[in-house]
Parts: sequence; structure tokens; C-alpha cells
Amino acid sequence: MRNRHLFTPLTLRGRTVRNRLWVAPMCQYSAEERDGMPTDWHLVHLGSFAHGGAGAVLTEATAVSPEGRISPQDLGLWNDALARIVDALHACGASAGVQLAHAGRKASTHRAWDDTRGSVALADGGWETVAPSAIAFPGLAEPRALDADGIRAVVDDFAAAATRAKDAGFDLVEVHAAHGYLLHEFLSPLSNHRTDAYGGSFDNRVRLLLEIVDAVRAAIGDDLILVVRFSATDWTDGGWTVDETVEAVRLVAAHGADLVDISSGGNVADARIPVGPGYQVPFAARIRAETGVPTAAVGMIDSAAQAEQILVTGQADVVLSGREMLRNPHFALRAARDLDADLSATPPQLTRGFA
Repeated sequence: MRNRHLFTPLTLRGRTVRNRLWVAPMCQYSAEERDGMPTDWHLVHLGSFAHGGAGAVLTEATAVSPEGRISPQDLGLWNDALARIVDALHACGASAGVQLAHAGRKASTHRAWDDTRGSVALADGGWETVAPSAIAFPGLAEPRALDADGIRAVVDDFAAAATRAKDAGFDLVEVHAAHGYLLHEFLSPLSNHRTDAYGGSFDNRVRLLLEIVDAVRAAIGDDLILVVRFSATDWTDGGWTVDETVEAVRLVAAHGADLVDISSGGNVADARIPVGPGYQVPFAARIRAETGVPTAAVGMIDSAAQAEQILVTGQADVVLSGREMLRNPHFALRAARDLDADLSATPPQLTRGFA
């Protein structure tokens, strides 16, 4: 067996994750409608990744309030229903993570596989969406601009959800500030046209994110890992930039974040994104190099050798996998075999297949 970076444990906040190949949050649109409750689908779906050797398993974007859901079928954490899933992940040796999210102007939409596109009508169970400014995402309903009370309610919702995450036994909490959802909408000048303390300058546009990071850290205490997901760039002139992400990462780290998860895009419908293998890794590499903050890379990383190379070359501290995990929930065990790494975490029931 060889000492491979991908299968070296990572310790943050005194919590050790067994390896550095983690499962990225992936929307499932399979919760009980209207109440955000998980179903057996979530138990089996998420549990299969833990069973398959992943270091940490993160839930899909989990709404902090009913109006924060992307679709009526989204998972939510305004209830206390995720402890069973956490227990299942822990039983298989994986760390459990939850991504806390508010979809903002991209909320109240139909599921990806529905025949109908766009916003769900109020008569069909949809709801009024909110955003920093009353600017619609193309193809969706115009949102209502949040006032001061609305902003405070969002901060409170994140804090309450973080408390529930801690009570459920999660090891890490990720604040979703990417992909064109509410916090990213505040960060980007393309979606934030406010003239108050939450708009205009960089310091104003990051204000809500920092308030939420502070609130979540206070809610989860000092011993849970706090992650923030960023879209490093809007891929559009006049939008959120990599330079701004670097500075924002320094700020969230100073406010208690332990790791940043670097993706891109999502806030502009017609952005031209050069998608290809590992296309977002250079953003993670730059942010890690310039800030010194532990960083996770994500985006079309689908082989053991590719993931190992990212870590060996110092481009990131963690690799998050989405589509490859969907294709093969035992991707982590397969990667360990391909790299001739330690397979001691293999469930005995699977030893003949991976040893």
C-alpha cells in the first residue's frame, strides 16, 4: 500500500475526516412537498456514498426556510428530520455535512425533469421569491427586494438551521454562497443594485454573507467545521470576480470559516463557461495560494489519478465529486484500489470486490 494524498485524513476543528474525497451537494428534488422532509430516497442515496468509502457526504442544498427552496420538492432544515441520515452516515464511517441554502430569486421553480419550466405558479404551490433587488433571473418570476426586516429574517433562518444541524449530529456545515442563489446574488453587482448598506461597494455586498457566517458559527459553536461555497466568477463582464473571491475568502476565514469550496457561475443565464475536465480547479489553486485558507476543488473531477494530482500539486486540500459519485457510489473505494492506497475502510461485505 502507498501513502496517497487522497486517502490522508484531514483534521479541522479537532474533527478528523477519514479521507479527502468528499461527496458534493447534489439536488435530488425528492423531499416531501411543502414541508422539506427527507424520504427513504435520501437515506439510501446519501448512505450509499458513505458505504462506498467517501470521506464526507454533504446533503443537497438544504433550505433554511420554505421560501428558500429551489423547488417545492427540496430538502429543508426548518424541521428536525435529518438525524436518522446523520446516524446512517456515521455508521458507515463517513463524516456528515449539510449545505445550508436560500435560493433567492431562483426559488419556487419546477424540478429539472418536469415538462414545465420556469417559476411554479402560486396556485400550484409556488411562492413569492426574494432577492437583493427586484431583478428577475431570465425565465423566472420577478422577485421582491428584501427590506431590512427581510434581511434580518434570512440571517435568523440560517442561524436556526445551523442549530438544528448541530443538534442532528452533523460534523460540518456549509453555507451556500454560490450558483446564483441568494447570497451569491448579494455578492454580484449584476444582481445587486441596492443603494443601502448591502449594495454598491465590495464591503457592502459581502456584508450579508459575513453576518450569516458569524451567525452560523455562533450557532454551531467552536467544534463543528464551517465551510463556505463560492462561485469564483460570474464568467461575465461586470460581475463577481476571482479577485473579489480571494478577498471574500480572507474575510470569511477571519469570521470563522475553516474551508472554502470553490465552484463558479450560476448567476447569469447566458454566461459562456469553458467547461472541461477540472475547469474550476485553477480557481481553487489560486485562492489557496493567495489566502492560505484550506480549499476544496470541484467540477468534472472523475478519476482517481486526476483527484490525486490536484492534491499532490497543492491545488486544493479536498476534492469534491458529484457526477462520478452518481455514476458509481463506490467511487472512493475504487479510487483507493486504483491508487494502491489503504483499503482498511472497506466494509467487509465488499472486500472481495475491492481488495
